[in-house]
Amino acid sequence: MELVLQIVLGVVSLICLGMGTNLLLKGVASFLPKATAPQPALDNPFRFLSAMFLSFGFLLIWIVIHIQEIHDLIYFVGTVVLFAGLGRLYSILKVGSAGAYLFYAMLVEIMLGIGIILLQYFR
Repeated sequence: MELVLQIVLGVVSLICLGMGTNLLLKGVASFLPKATAPQPALDNPFRFLSAMFLSFGFLLIWIVIHIQEIHDLIYFVGTVVLFAGLGRLYSILKVGSAGAYLFYAMLVEIMLGIGIILLQYFR
């Protein structure tokens, strides 16, 4: 079980590192129409949260390396991943779907969050 948990956490860390870096470098302007003026009040929290996403990837790498010493923290990590998916679900309910890709990302995040919690429980 521990090896499976390490693999799952490693995959999630790669996702966080890749997407966090990508979003941090692109900023919010890459998601707005080209004619839209710069939006500092939107770009600032967007890049802040992107940096948090990137940092979470580094935390997960540390957890994978020190997994034998870490126990309760893994439940928290699973909860964070689960709530990320639930945040996407809330967005869908409030403003509608952002497309099939992000819908499937939501499903994967919810399943990974529950999976991490269950793998830790049965470890």
